[in-house]
Amino acid sequence: MLTIKNLTATINEKLILKGLNLEIKPGEVHAIMGPNGSGKSTLANILSGKNGYKTEGEIKYEGINLNDLKIEERAQKGIFLAFQYPLEIPGVNTNIFLKTSLNSVRKARGEEALDTLTFLKLIKENVGFSGGEKKKNEILQMKLLEPKLSILDETDSGLDIDALRIVADGVNSYKNKENAFLIITHYQRLLDYIKPDYIHVLSAGNIVKTGNADLGKQLEKTGYANLS
Repeated sequence: MLTIKNLTATINEKLILKGLNLEIKPGEVHAIMGPNGSGKSTLANILSGKNGYKTEGEIKYEGINLNDLKIEERAQKGIFLAFQYPLEIPGVNTNIFLKTSLNSVRKARGEEALDTLTFLKLIKENVGFSGGEKKKNEILQMKLLEPKLSILDETDSGLDIDALRIVADGVNSYKNKENAFLIITHYQRLLDYIKPDYIHVLSAGNIVKTGNADLGKQLEKTGYANLS
């Protein structure tokens, strides 16, 4: 689904990613952990299409050169990013925003647009994720848009235990053999609820260690100091 080869990324003349390699297949959950400033959010931003980065290397999504796609084209082809700090858009109703986004994706898939009543029925089916909490709304968007590759950029940041479980339940209920997840987190606690197939440690712009779900528990005990 996603293949990254020798990816470098620079912003404001600062080199952040330094030859990163990663492969994600359908049905897999990958987690990326690492110290602050290691390049985790930079990777998420580049995959989603944020401007401002100068990149070299290869990023292919379902065989397509990702650099050839605009932000909206990436979303329409099934790439979703849940932000660490979701922003409110003043004057924009959440349901209108979601309905417009969903119908844009459906149009790209060759599907009919949903009318208001059908859309509201979908919202009611996901009532546990609707409401004022921004992070839960991100998961609601994911479930409505049905992306193939979901990137969660520290979605667990600032969540209490109840909200964390709700977010994790949303991810787990959406996981299947056809989609994949890239979860960026500082903490093992999210990975107690969403079991990753692989954990990668990103440090100083590169993946320095890869392991199974047990690696997160090891890092909780030892930290990143001994990794290089």
